[in-house]
Amino acid sequence: MHPTYASALMWFRRDLRARDNAALSRALQSAGSVHCAFVFDRAILDGLPRQDRRVEFIRESVAALDADLRALGGRGTGLVTLHADAAEALPDLARRLGVEAVFANHDDEPEALARDGLVRQRLADTGIALHTFKDSVVFERGEVLTQAGKPYSVFTPYSRAWFAKLDEADLRAHPVGPWAARLAKRPAGLDADVPSLAALGFAPTNLAELPLPPGSAGAAQLLDDFQQRMDRYDTQRELPGVKGPSYLGVHLRFGTVSIRELVRAARTHDGPGAATWLKELVWREFYFQVLANFPQVGRGESFRPEYDRIAWESGPVAEERFAAWCEGRTGYPLVDAAMAQLNTTGYMHNRLRMVSASFLCKDLGIDWRRGERYFAGQLNDYELASNNGGWQWASSSGCDAQPYFRIFHPVSQGERFDPEGRFVLRYLPQLAGLPAKFVHAPWKAKPADLAAAGLALGRDYPLPIVDHAQARADTLRRYAVVKS
Repeated sequence: MHPTYASALMWFRRDLRARDNAALSRALQSAGSVHCAFVFDRAILDGLPRQDRRVEFIRESVAALDADLRALGGRGTGLVTLHADAAEALPDLARRLGVEAVFANHDDEPEALARDGLVRQRLADTGIALHTFKDSVVFERGEVLTQAGKPYSVFTPYSRAWFAKLDEADLRAHPVGPWAARLAKRPAGLDADVPSLAALGFAPTNLAELPLPPGSAGAAQLLDDFQQRMDRYDTQRELPGVKGPSYLGVHLRFGTVSIRELVRAARTHDGPGAATWLKELVWREFYFQVLANFPQVGRGESFRPEYDRIAWESGPVAEERFAAWCEGRTGYPLVDAAMAQLNTTGYMHNRLRMVSASFLCKDLGIDWRRGERYFAGQLNDYELASNNGGWQWASSSGCDAQPYFRIFHPVSQGERFDPEGRFVLRYLPQLAGLPAKFVHAPWKAKPADLAAAGLALGRDYPLPIVDHAQARADTLRRYAVVKS
């Protein structure tokens, strides 16, 4: 293919891999020389706490991407890295390099769209084109529509349409290797190494102690491990005490693995395990298209506006209960263990995301948006679309809304999905001496059992901050406004 441009710039964002990358492939095919850049965006980073696992994961993955590009392009190539406001620095870099076009992959989160609008205008002012491409999903925006040409608001028909539309061409990898010789050498002054975490103003976290290897190699390692377990996914994914999930969420979030590769991997397996996992990947795409087509959810509004009439709890008691939920001291072991997992690892099992979200909204009567924001600050794999979709599902205000009277019981959920208490005891070892039948409800233990366990409720572990039965009744009254 004869190149359209003499030179171009590939702008990496949430696509930190050098293979099967739509924008990188198109840039290399379209330009005789392609520079590559990543901006540690101060518009985002400056508002974060100085310890953030995601920043550390990104930094390590960017370093891995730099090494992969060097291996592809040869001596002198690699990644130009900047620590600046991306909306200003990226156009400045494009002008400095003298490129004719910038290539990037889509990012449909509202702040990213606003940033890209600024970048597009600033590039256009100097005659530089910005080309963006679909990469982080198989189908995006308005690609899967109803027969009436409308976006879907219910998952099941969306899923049927998604599978009906799927073709082998949709999963074809975007080649990079054949044009790797077009990767440009970095000019003097822009050939510095990827900045250290300290240089970015951040301190190390416990990321290195977690089973979360960064970069494309880390994603490949996790995918290879999951391939050995995928056939059991349908039965094990609900059990937080066993190794059931793929743990690839953070790699999808930052694009160190291609969604096309994951869908292809699922389709190589027969049986309910792979089918169930593939359906979870489609759920992710469903929430992406909800965010794109119903932008009010990205502005903190309920998908179903009648749910914005609910009067949530406020005042000192509500504040104390919210703090107890955040810190994992509600007195309900499954909820507290889930929050401990989140706070110490940046990960929470999917079943527990539903349980803990339901508890905040429907046991404590606290606005789902507060929980959404807390998860946004803690989750390694945080994505606005999926996080918002999950929280609205739990509060019954979103797409595919469960009836408002669907309320998870924090004890029975533990007894069903963590029957031996393996997960709870991992994070709440002070309950280890209790008979198994009391692990999910310590307040039901006899005084002799508590004494034998060396456990004093209210001292070693809190008493429940609410009575679930009473909280359920309060929720039904609170949600009654929806029926009117």
